[in-house]
Amino acid sequence: MDVHTLDALPEINPVDGYRARIAHGTDCTLAFWTVEAGAVLPEHRHPHEQVLCVQEGTFELTVDGETRTLEPGSVVPIPGDVPHGGRAVTPCRLLDVFRPKRDDLA
Repeated sequence: MDVHTLDALPEINPVDGYRARIAHGTDCTLAFWTVEAGAVLPEHRHPHEQVLCVQEGTFELTVDGETRTLEPGSVVPIPGDVPHGGRAVTPCRLLDVFRPKRDDLA
């Protein structure tokens, strides 16, 4: 059994204001995000199914042109190949789960 701590996981910074610790399973990827207030994630898409969970803060998410303001405990499934992006209204902690595994996230 492999046991890791979040601090020991690889960190990425793909967009200004967005830092993530990445954990990979056999067929899924988890991204534990720390997001600065006001940081914008440009609209993008990928073939992976994604489930977003807001752990702390207020996050504005746009999926396929529909925008919602999310609070802690909000969980949003995002189908693969659907355009989405967002903005941190306040500092946020988010968890994304991707399936299949995201080999492009180190």
